[in-house]
Amino acid sequence: MGKTVALFSYGTLQDQNVQLATYGRLVEGVADELSGYRLVELVIDDPHVISLSGRAVHTIARYTGDPADLIAGTVLFLTPGELASSDDYEVEAYARTEVTLESGRAAFVYVEAGKSAR
Repeated sequence: MGKTVALFSYGTLQDQNVQLATYGRLVEGVADELSGYRLVELVIDDPHVISLSGRAVHTIARYTGDPADLIAGTVLFLTPGELASSDDYEVEAYARTEVTLESGRAAFVYVEAGKSAR
């Protein structure tokens, strides 16, 4: 597959239907956790995202800075083009940032826009 990038997903990018529609394949991944963030609900109004995910209420990672706050998810191994497709899938409320996960792995993650770690 060539060069890959790590993307930590805690939400719909883990769903098979979303992966097939977004990447054209099912994506290999490994379990991991993100500390210092907690999940909050986000109402989605983008019809494309709702049709792919099957739901209008998603979750979004909000920065707390508290290491006791943990989000479980999956590290997906994507091509740079697939990462760009992920950017297209996510609505404006999400911003992509780079983090260090509990495993020590560096990965991108989508968090609440304007509220990432300082």
